[in-house]
Amino acid sequence: MTLASFVRCLALLALTVPAVARTPDGKQKLVLIAGKPSHPPRMHEFNAGVQLLAKCLAGVPGLKTEFVLNGWPMDEKVFEGADAVVFYMDGGPKHEVVQDGGKRKPIIDGWAKKGVGLGFMHYGVEVVADQAGAEFKRWVGGHYENSYSCNPMWEPSFESFREHPITRGVKPFTIKDEWYFNMRFVEGFAAEDATERDAVKFTPILVAKPSDATRDGPYVYPKGPYPHIQAAKGRAEAMMWAVERPDGGRGFGFTGGHFHDNWGNENFRKTVLNALVWLAKAEVPNDGIASSVSTADLDANLDPKKK
Repeated sequence: MTLASFVRCLALLALTVPAVARTPDGKQKLVLIAGKPSHPPRMHEFNAGVQLLAKCLAGVPGLKTEFVLNGWPMDEKVFEGADAVVFYMDGGPKHEVVQDGGKRKPIIDGWAKKGVGLGFMHYGVEVVADQAGAEFKRWVGGHYENSYSCNPMWEPSFESFREHPITRGVKPFTIKDEWYFNMRFVEGFAAEDATERDAVKFTPILVAKPSDATRDGPYVYPKGPYPHIQAAKGRAEAMMWAVERPDGGRGFGFTGGHFHDNWGNENFRKTVLNALVWLAKAEVPNDGIASSVSTADLDANLDPKKK
């Protein structure tokens, strides 16, 4: 091989292999971004939620977790060296990723192209298709779409789990939340099976079958029912999913997280903690991320809200 050929090979590798963005002490860096306050007390408690999750992750070997409160940070230096960034916030047409005159989407897209993991939780999985639908499909495999997806309050039973680092140590659980479903996935991605399309590996994580009554509504907004949701009675739905992208990065969507007190449920919490660690490419133990949450922990850092 000539020197010129060797140099070309090195250049090609630089384009195809994402850089590993470890902290100076060799840890993977995870950044959690909480949205601004919304909804009544103990609902959409994004600021309290990311602080509680960060506390649970404090002792995870090889991981450094930082959090940002009240939306997109004033100082974007927090993103430097990040291996994964997670958005737990309100979405829709005012989603933080589409603000600032459209300047943020290219920033996030740049992270993804470098192999940075991206996660979106609860309302944060919803964007207007024309604003960021294509990006969400590329980053995490899909998104919530108003009047195509639906958002009922219901109590699914998660009874079995596919083998994946996110499901390590998670036991069957049932919990009421505003679990969105019928997501606008990339064509070919569905709750029924793990699959690969265009070099993107898709794995449904939390899967359950909504009852007929759940599909018949009402949903939170718009109340529905939607005929296409009713027509799919008996079909399983994915309320959490994970992707592995060809750029080397990972992604997940999690539609729960409406009720703050659900973080007190060990298996609900462990599923998300595992996902956060996996997203940042730190090691998820065989039994998952162990943590404990007290009533005092759940009461800490709540936003001042009117009842």
